[in-house]
Amino acid sequence: MLANILIVLACVGAAVAFLFAVTRTSPTHSRKESNDFTGAVVAVIGTTYAVLLAFMLSGVWTMFLQAQTNAEQEANDLVNIFRVSEDLQDPARKNIQDLARRYARHAVDIEFPAMTDRKLPPEGGRMVNQMWKAADNVQPHNADEARATGELVSTLRNLTEHRRIRIMQSQEELPGILWAVLVAGGVITVAASCFFGVQNFRFHLMQVIVLSFLISLILVAIADIDSPYQGDVKVSPAGFEFALHTFSEDGQQ
Repeated sequence: MLANILIVLACVGAAVAFLFAVTRTSPTHSRKESNDFTGAVVAVIGTTYAVLLAFMLSGVWTMFLQAQTNAEQEANDLVNIFRVSEDLQDPARKNIQDLARRYARHAVDIEFPAMTDRKLPPEGGRMVNQMWKAADNVQPHNADEARATGELVSTLRNLTEHRRIRIMQSQEELPGILWAVLVAGGVITVAASCFFGVQNFRFHLMQVIVLSFLISLILVAIADIDSPYQGDVKVSPAGFEFALHTFSEDGQQ
């Protein structure tokens, strides 16, 4: 959070410094003569950049929500695996339920914190493989166990898919070319607003400060939301925490 505040302040400070530089090198009355032309150019630049910002912010927010939904679905698959295994006989039931508990605890305590650094320990994948082996070794003795085994395999397939998507989403980020466009567009938009000839310098200064603050704030928000498992705004392991709570309640019954 502190880094984001410093970035915003630095951007605003740079915009103010540029405005002072323009004011000192070019008299207000000379710039005022071209206000009509400057206004038309700024209108085109501002409109184009506003559309770009809105599109990018909407896009990264949609991806963030998708990552959050995927993590919750993975945790839900884990709960379903735990409950479906109730219809199996020991030792398969105990083995699968123990693996489900360990997987949820590992996700909360190790995997999600590790994804902050874009790293993922291999233990979670090994637990999934162990669940697959346990499911493959189940020998149904009746129709209920055969049905439970089929549901177990189907849910394990979903869990594996959602885990793979989570790993991929933890590595995703906007390409450098898009960041170059966003930053360059912001610089051009703020710089263009400084070329207006405004008689009241304080009023012009306030406009530049507000514009630069807004643009830098949106860029910082895009940067935070862009990486769903890194930064100040990230997907939490709330689904897996709720899964552990569910396992605890089921164990007490």
